[in-house]
Amino acid sequence: MALSRKKWNNIIIFASVAMVAILTFLDRETPSLPDDAQPLFDKAAPLHQLQYDDVWLSQGGFSWQCAPQILNCSQWSDAWSTILVSPINKLIPPESPPHELVIQITNIATPQVWIIYPEEGLLKSPAGNWYQIPPSLRGALVPIINASPK
Repeated sequence: MALSRKKWNNIIIFASVAMVAILTFLDRETPSLPDDAQPLFDKAAPLHQLQYDDVWLSQGGFSWQCAPQILNCSQWSDAWSTILVSPINKLIPPESPPHELVIQITNIATPQVWIIYPEEGLLKSPAGNWYQIPPSLRGALVPIINASPK
């Protein structure tokens, strides 16, 4: 059964309108980074080592090295070395349990102790400044630990 030129035109118009509607919907629903998000580490002061509670990652020459129980070392190190944060006003710490971060930046001798609230995506600097981690970046900042018994 052959379709007439008019029917083909109607099909093409409908498909085009549907595609534009779907792309508009996806653009609105996709989490985006806030305009004020800035890198926590830059080329002048890159991340060298990080300790998240009892696990660690370290820049070892040309690649990142992690504690042996970390299953997502590559993704975890990429997430931390390229993390973006937005400064926020001082606030009362959330009730969720905090995790301690010990951060060592290249060319700075003293490590810094930060506090992270991963559920809320909040970071507290040693100076008491608060930073918000965009929701789209939070999941990769928590290491996946090997759960097999020793």
